[in-house]
Amino acid sequence: MTDFDVLILPGWNNSGENHWQTHWERQNPHFKRVQQRNWAQPVRSHWVEALEAQIQQARRPVILVGHSLGCITIAHWARIRETRVAGALLVAPADVERRKAPHPLRNFAPIPRNSLPFPSVVVSSSNDPTCTADKARELALSWGSQYLLLGDLGHINADSGLGSWPEGQKILHDLTQLARLVQKSPHWDLAHEVQPLPHLNG
Repeated sequence: MTDFDVLILPGWNNSGENHWQTHWERQNPHFKRVQQRNWAQPVRSHWVEALEAQIQQARRPVILVGHSLGCITIAHWARIRETRVAGALLVAPADVERRKAPHPLRNFAPIPRNSLPFPSVVVSSSNDPTCTADKARELALSWGSQYLLLGDLGHINADSGLGSWPEGQKILHDLTQLARLVQKSPHWDLAHEVQPLPHLNG
């Protein structure tokens, strides 16, 4: 992981002390959280700008690790920015388009459906109250992402009791391995070739 800078993108209201994102940040000096000016009242343009600023400050290729609204922020950023990103792990994307989406999140709708210009994997739960598995799968398909459906883990957050989430770390490791392969193969075409993650192949 030392050849990448990893940016952590929490969702609405930030990731607390027991969230796996916080554990990962503490455990690795190359992991850095993207700080937002207002976690409670998120503004899409502000969140995208904060992500862009951190990417520009990075000294190495960037891996993004988004959770919930952080995933949607990445999708908006990728639609309008040139990329210095080598890959993205998108965990429990929040369905900001759903009828009962909290009002502070609605300015993030509609969710971009553009194919992401870097390797990515979407991880969702079978009982996430913020996004159905079918919707998460549809987003993964539109983004050109690998898709991994876990069991009953809710929103895959601190309430899920994952601690440092070893399985997630393994998925991230496999994603970075794929990102290295892509960097070594400049003609690798994300639009026409899907490279399966070793972890998803069993």
